[in-house]
Amino acid sequence: MEVRTPAVSGTFYPGDEKELKDLIHECFLHELGPGKIPPTDSDQKIYGVICPHAGFVYSGPVACHSFYSISSSTNKLAIITGPNHYGIGQNVASMVDSSWKTPLGLVEVDSESALELREDLGILELDSFSHSKEHSIEVQIPMLQETFPNEMKILPISLITQEQKIATQVGSAIAKLAQKKDALLIGSSDFTHYEENEFAHRQDLALIEPILKLDVDEFYKILYERNVTACGFGAIASTMIACKELGASEGKLLKYATSGDVSGDKSSVVGYASIIFV
Repeated sequence: MEVRTPAVSGTFYPGDEKELKDLIHECFLHELGPGKIPPTDSDQKIYGVICPHAGFVYSGPVACHSFYSISSSTNKLAIITGPNHYGIGQNVASMVDSSWKTPLGLVEVDSESALELREDLGILELDSFSHSKEHSIEVQIPMLQETFPNEMKILPISLITQEQKIATQVGSAIAKLAQKKDALLIGSSDFTHYEENEFAHRQDLALIEPILKLDVDEFYKILYERNVTACGFGAIASTMIACKELGASEGKLLKYATSGDVSGDKSSVVGYASIIFV
């Protein structure tokens, strides 16, 4: 079995196991985080989440809101969709016969689910190279490992092409698989990139509005009209579509903040949102 070695361990998050565990713990308790350590005592049905994927120091506290909300889940599979920032490999890619390594250990890819998804989603390629450099899925995994002490498999889906037509196909196929496998859905995306803090807030809250309404047409309309620089817009849309098909009626914004809200430098920031679909 292939081991996918981490691409951003030691940069986006600590490469040392204890340091990583300590930082995740700090993110949960951070003033911009949920302020609590998992598990939650809520039994609310959550179909999926939107989670940021920057360095843990910046986006970790916001991401922890999503992870805290799902921390009592009994799902055995997480389907994680994220953008392929490097544009290498295939347009829509998963992988089989592999595990992803982090400082917290190995997480197995659910090969059976990947093969089933390919049967239903003709545009999906099984290609480990597409995932080799990408951080958008990788940074979710230590959070999963720390939040869920019992073993959870993953199904990584990397997107180069993120247009609405592709996102709709991916989302519908994910929904069918998630229903069969009782899977948890994670859409990995940051929001506005490298703009002034107040402008980023305005841009992102405009884009978040249709996400909360599960309105994909309006989401793409605002994305293009306002030129919102959310890197994983197709991952967001795919997750919205899948959750709606599974029975979600709305999204809830748990937390929005920017890198500037963390660092204090508000001249050029990146936006982060934690959203759940219920």
